[in-house]
Amino acid sequence: MPDLPPPGSSLAIDAATIERLQEAARKAAANAYAPYSRFRVGAALLFDDGFIATGCNIENMSYGLTICAERSALSSAISERGAGHRIVAIAVTNLNTAASPPCGGCRQVLSEFVTSNAVVSFPGDNGLELRPFAEIFPFTFHLEPQ
Repeated sequence: MPDLPPPGSSLAIDAATIERLQEAARKAAANAYAPYSRFRVGAALLFDDGFIATGCNIENMSYGLTICAERSALSSAISERGAGHRIVAIAVTNLNTAASPPCGGCRQVLSEFVTSNAVVSFPGDNGLELRPFAEIFPFTFHLEPQ
């Protein structure tokens, strides 16, 4: 993994890093528990120190209790390392060849942990999309921690 600049600095994510994250997300998607929708999603989060966390969706028959891949990856990272690192890149993919940007709930949860210039890659209608996080979620809900 290349050395990455500190949080808040200008960060250029190269194509090789995006592909490495997409591959990690595909591997995670293979572990998805999706017996109801059969829509298997994986996510990979690249942190400011080079650490990559992965997660997959975990469905529940009530659907409302389903855990998205992005939140699964974030939960894993925080459980293992705490909340002190920031996300510099997010990769989402699925094994169904369908468009699947992060959902609104995931965007809000991730917004508390991304750097200002974090990049998101995900399958779009016309292939892989690569967007700044701020573009896919321009208006976040904010509360200052007490």
